[in-house]
Amino acid sequence: MARKTEIPSSYYGEPQKFDPTFRGPIHNRSCTDVLCCVIFIIVILGYIALGTVAWIHGDPRKVVYPTDSNGQFCGQQGTPHANKAILFYFNILHCANPAVLINLQCPTTQLCVSKCPDRFATYTDMQYNYRFNKSYWEYYRQFCKPGFDNPWKSAAQVLRDEDCPSMLVPSRPFLQRCFPDFITRNGTLTVANKTNFQDGLGKTRSVTDLRDAANGITALLDAKEVGIKIFEDYASSWYWILIGLVITMVVSLLFILLLRFTAGVLLWLVIFGVIAAVGYGIWHCYWEYSVLQGKPDADVTISDIGFQTDFRVYLQLSQTWLIFMISLAVIEAVIVLMLIFLRRRVRIAIALLKEGSKAIGYIMSTLFYPIITFFLLAVCIAYWAVTAVFLASSGDAVYKVMSTQPKCQYTNLTCDPETFNKTNVTKVCPGAQCTFAFYGGESVYHRYIFILQLCNLLIFLWLVNFTIALGQCTLAGAFASYYWALKKPADIPACPLFASFGRAIRYHTGSLAFGALILSIVQFFRIILEYLDRKLKGAHNAFARFLLCCLKCCFWCLEHFIKFMNRNAYIMIAIYGKNFCTSARDAFFLLMRNVVRVAVLDKVTDFLLFLGKLLISGSVGVLAFFFFTRKIPVIQEEVPSLNYYWVPLLTVIFGSYLVAHGFFNVYAMCVDTLFLCFCEDLERNDGSAGKPYFMSPGLHKILRKAEQPSKQYSVS
Repeated sequence: MARKTEIPSSYYGEPQKFDPTFRGPIHNRSCTDVLCCVIFIIVILGYIALGTVAWIHGDPRKVVYPTDSNGQFCGQQGTPHANKAILFYFNILHCANPAVLINLQCPTTQLCVSKCPDRFATYTDMQYNYRFNKSYWEYYRQFCKPGFDNPWKSAAQVLRDEDCPSMLVPSRPFLQRCFPDFITRNGTLTVANKTNFQDGLGKTRSVTDLRDAANGITALLDAKEVGIKIFEDYASSWYWILIGLVITMVVSLLFILLLRFTAGVLLWLVIFGVIAAVGYGIWHCYWEYSVLQGKPDADVTISDIGFQTDFRVYLQLSQTWLIFMISLAVIEAVIVLMLIFLRRRVRIAIALLKEGSKAIGYIMSTLFYPIITFFLLAVCIAYWAVTAVFLASSGDAVYKVMSTQPKCQYTNLTCDPETFNKTNVTKVCPGAQCTFAFYGGESVYHRYIFILQLCNLLIFLWLVNFTIALGQCTLAGAFASYYWALKKPADIPACPLFASFGRAIRYHTGSLAFGALILSIVQFFRIILEYLDRKLKGAHNAFARFLLCCLKCCFWCLEHFIKFMNRNAYIMIAIYGKNFCTSARDAFFLLMRNVVRVAVLDKVTDFLLFLGKLLISGSVGVLAFFFFTRKIPVIQEEVPSLNYYWVPLLTVIFGSYLVAHGFFNVYAMCVDTLFLCFCEDLERNDGSAGKPYFMSPGLHKILRKAEQPSKQYSVS
């Protein structure tokens, strides 16, 4: 026969000893992890210093404004180029692709102009027509170097000195740069209704030469047009988007309040509501698919039509509805299987959620704490972004020799524009110029800008994780105050959220920073691995790709494990006021002693909360769909005119999920805290008059009944 052997409690760490005076979060506590707190403060001061240095040396105008060949900004107020905000290329045929135009430099003179050319013209034609009409020169000269006013100068000398461009091409501004105005007519690429043009050097060129020189510009211009339309949609529908998010907030708040009184009924309604909604979606997709099967144009695949800005095009394809139907069927199967295998655990999860609803009902201020977290995260993101921009724009103008001759030995060498004409470079390489290349420098600061950017990223991750940790510890302290109140709500202390926030800042900044630092380092290495993975996408070394994939997988698992442990460590810190390592160890062993209950908490409750978020965001999304597609007769006239109705629709759906996620995150933190307090309560007390349980009788009954087998283990 199998002999039952009791596994000693030391195997999972010693449980807490009974303390008759323990009544929840300890108020008489001392500072923890002081060294890490000091380091954290020093790093913040250093981060401020880094931002200050970047602000002194950086110049965001280098990012905002394009720069001409002399290193001057186009369109900057208070300069001679204030009214010349567009960059013009003398000979765009010298530019290989748009990446060269936008990010690097093109080996041709670049000039700030007020508008782009709107007609074809050449310098030789201008000289000929100038004899009869002076206006030809007045138009052409605005694309020549400032101060040049000699239309009789020979074309060969003008082109040699690059005083004026050899040709003008009808263009329009994009990214504050003049690009050829491509238009496709009847499948033929044209510029100003022409397919050929003169380049001013005696050659007839095809418009396709311009297309090759500006490869991809047409797609970029189309993307710009789509962006403008999307911006217009946001401008006309932002009010209704905001109303949708407010509705989500109200529904989420009501949902949490209703859970307090009807947790069981409401959660089962959510479960079956989601199952029914997904089932209806499967039926509707099948119906659409069967209707389109008989239409000849519906058999086209999605890959054949490519990307279309009008999503209604995809809805006319049978393949689209087949993909939707299969996806929904998989989701339905997963939900049903989870309910079948976890049906006994659902009652436990509902009991925990109901207790969490009571806690939130007594401490309603916790629902609005995510606003503080959002504000602090916004400050961190804004400071990081500004510092990154100033660091990227640090440095002085660097000039290099640009020559159209491929064999020029001085090409790409640094030069000084003030002394360039005195050198022999122009003699060896006729037509070479000393033009602006980029911003940089040779000082220690400029040499280590990349390192400073990495530091900026690491500290940013640290601050973000610290902000999240502060929110988790604050909420845990507030909810622990509720649990350890023997007579609820009479024994709940006044202002538990504010008191918990004060304790976390005053005593445990170092502990929170310690946990945040560990997580930030792992995330930092994950970002580096993602960067290396992108760099090695074209590599043929299979072993390197495999090793990188394994590392990414390991760090992903490590990050999620650390997040889980940090979350529970912060709860223990909020309750007992111990340092991070001790709290993490106590939390780990406490969870190990209740490993079956942990599975209940992390799987079932998270699943139910996810269904709640899905139901709320999906319901608001359906309402938004009927509204923006004018299918609600009562308010059809109020619907704004839109280019793409899916723009505000997707914004409402995604925003609704984020709003619901913010509310339910508080709920999840409440459940996690109550669960750990429940485990502590079981180990500290036995339900007698001398050691009464702090949990509610209903919660104790259902949890003890379902989890009794987890207290013993047997071996054969």
